[in-house]
Amino acid sequence: DKLPTVLLFIVMILASIAAGLIWAVIPAIFKAKWGTNESLFTLMMNYVAIQLVSFFVILWESPKGSSTVGLINPNTNAGWMPSLFGQKYLLNIIVVVVITVLMFIYLKYSKQGYEISVVGESENTARYIGINVKKVIIRTVAISGALCGIAGLLLVSGTDHTISTNTAGGQGFTAIIVSWLAKFNPFIMMLTSFLIIFLQRGAGEIATTFRLNESVADILTGIILFFIIIFFCCYKHCNC
Repeated sequence: DKLPTVLLFIVMILASIAAGLIWAVIPAIFKAKWGTNESLFTLMMNYVAIQLVSFFVILWESPKGSSTVGLINPNTNAGWMPSLFGQKYLLNIIVVVVITVLMFIYLKYSKQGYEISVVGESENTARYIGINVKKVIIRTVAISGALCGIAGLLLVSGTDHTISTNTAGGQGFTAIIVSWLAKFNPFIMMLTSFLIIFLQRGAGEIATTFRLNESVADILTGIILFFIIIFFCCYKHCNC
């Protein structure tokens, strides 16, 4: 709360992007140079990140002994995303929509987007036509990490105004099924995200209404997604 508001947000944005980028580049380099499994590597990196967050939460806990940092700057609201037209989360939504449009353009119409598509289909084909596969992998994962940093910024600055080991809430794992169902189209991802949230909230209401264990909601959502995946796989197989 000692920095001017504009400068504070610039620092926050740059720090968030840099942190996400650096954290993603580590598994990207290992994938590009030694062919490690990026899913397992990034999963393990998540656990390291969670422990780091736990350490700093305890270091900066407020009040002492609470194991939380509480609301950050609750008196001054320094670092909080501003409201637009009286709506607290409207700016979050606008940022997400802008990023979605930019990523669609990047993936669909840029040379780097074409390279990502080719490498994703076949690394051997990409090498044959002269694409530097290692460079594409590192660059793509770095950009993905930067976007994750922005997502973290939106969660902490725009939604929760605090940070804990549950800030991400497993959303990265959910994003895998969202991306797959959308076939990596950013606009379709918005629809599949809505579908997943709709299922989760609906299953949660069912569990609450019938006084079931809270885990039942996750089980119901998982079963529904399981059958959706089977449907897509069968549909693809029939088309082939």
